[in-house]
Order: sequence, then C-alpha cells, then structure tokens
Amino acid sequence: MENRQISELMETSMQKIKEMIGANAIVGDPISTGDGTTLVPVSKVSFGFAGGGTEFGKKEPKPSPGSFGGGTGAGVHITPICFIVTKKDSVEILYITPPARTPLDSIIEKVPGVIDRFTEMFDKGKSEDEAE
Repeated sequence: MENRQISELMETSMQKIKEMIGANAIVGDPISTGDGTTLVPVSKVSFGFAGGGTEFGKKEPKPSPGSFGGGTGAGVHITPICFIVTKKDSVEILYITPPARTPLDSIIEKVPGVIDRFTEMFDKGKSEDEAE
C-alpha cells in the first residue's frame, strides 16, 4: 500500500493545528480603552503531535482495498504570559504570574523582597555609622 494515506492524515492534522494556532493565539488583537490605553495580550503556545498507521493483510499477495489503519492526534496548550500596555507616552509589560503551587514556591517568590529589606537595613546602618 502507498504511504500516501498516512501522509494525508498527517497533512490534514497539521493543517488543523495551523488553523487553531495562528499569530493571534500568540500576540492577540489589541484592546483599546476609552482613555487611550491599549492592551495587547501575549501568550505562550505549546503543542504536541503524533501519527501512525499500518497496513493489514501483508500475508496476502495483494493487500485488499481499504486494508489501511491509521490515526493522528494533537494537543494544544495556550498560557497567557503578559499584556503589553501602551499609553500616550509610555509602553510597559504587565506580566501575569500563576499562583504558587507549593509552599516552597511561595517562599522562593518572597526571597527577592526579603533580600531587598536586609540590604536596606544594612545600608541604613552603614549611613548612620558614617554620620557619627
């Protein structure tokens, strides 16, 4: 049997994935507000794809028509990452962070703030020592 059937399955599946994941899935359509602010959503897109097939009746000299079995599958995962916020004179990125999944994740997220506080305390202590 020709390899054409599995190729057709794969081409059809890839075309459907391409239709689902366009450029708008990654960088969305701009959203304008009344005060002149524009938000542009940005997402991360991941996908997986698998396909396979087989011919039945290989022991026969000529495989019977329709003796092909095959299938394809795909999965798509879209995760919002941030918004690009444009105002009259500025552009900034507003990140979307997922909630902490474990207590350790929560602690790790707070470490930079704790380090900043210690740094401020030590800097303040140094400047008081220098003033004396």
